[in-house]
Amino acid sequence: MNAARLPRVIVTRPAAQAAAAVRQLEARGLDAVALPLIGIAGVGDVAPLVAAWGSLASRRLVVFVSVNAVLHFFAARPATMVWPDEVLTAAPGPGTAAALRTAGIDPAAVIEPAEDAEQLDSEALWRQLGERDWRGASVLVVCGDGGRDWLAEQLAAAGAAVEAVAAYARRSPAFDTAAHRVVDAATAEPRAHVWLFSSSEAIGHLEANAGTGRWGDSAAIATHPRIAARARQAGFATVREARPGLDDVIACIQSMRP
Repeated sequence: MNAARLPRVIVTRPAAQAAAAVRQLEARGLDAVALPLIGIAGVGDVAPLVAAWGSLASRRLVVFVSVNAVLHFFAARPATMVWPDEVLTAAPGPGTAAALRTAGIDPAAVIEPAEDAEQLDSEALWRQLGERDWRGASVLVVCGDGGRDWLAEQLAAAGAAVEAVAAYARRSPAFDTAAHRVVDAATAEPRAHVWLFSSSEAIGHLEANAGTGRWGDSAAIATHPRIAARARQAGFATVREARPGLDDVIACIQSMRP
C-alpha cells in the first residue's frame, strides 16, 4: 500500500478508542491522527453500578451499548463479585463484544450481530436477540447518560422486565490548541484528509467547537447510515459508508486513492 497517496485519517472516537484505532491504522501503513470528539467521564455516584453488580444473579441478559459501557461497568465491580455463568451478555458491535471477552466473559455468553450483517448496530443485534423468548426475563441495559433506548423498547415489547444503569457520561470534549491545529490542517488541505465518524454526536461537537460551513471540500467515512446523513447535513462534500471493522474502514480509505 502506498500510504503517501492515501488521505490522513482523522479518528474522532473517544480518546481511548481513538488512540487504539490510530495505532491499528498506522500498523497497516496509513497515516492517522486522533481528534476525540466525544468526551467520556465516569459517573459521579457509582452506587447504582455496585447495586447492579449485586443484582446480576437475577438477570438473564445484560446489554452493553458500547465499549465504554463495558469498561466503566467492570471498573465498578466489587472485589468479591464474579460474573454469573448463566447470565448472557449482548453487544451491538465487534468492539464491544471484544471488550466483554477481554473483561473475562465467556465468548459463548456474548450475543452480537451476525458477521455478515449489513450494519453493526442495535437493529442488527435485535435480529439475534429477537429469535429468543424474553417473556418474564430480567434484562439490564448498561449505557451512557442518554442515547437511544430503541433496543430496550424492543425487549420490553417482547415481555422482558428491562432496567437501565448509566455507567458513564458523554460530554463535549476539551477542544485545545492541538485540536484546532488538526482541524485547520484538514480544512487547508481537504483532499489530503478524511474524517472517520462513528457517532453523529461527534459531528455536532465538531461544529460546536470548530464552526459550521467549513467542510464543503472535505471527505468523511461514516460507520452507519444515520451518521452519514448527519455528515451530509454538516456539509461534507464526500461521504462514504463503511462497517466499523478495521478491514472495512481501510478498504473504504483505499477506495479514496486519487
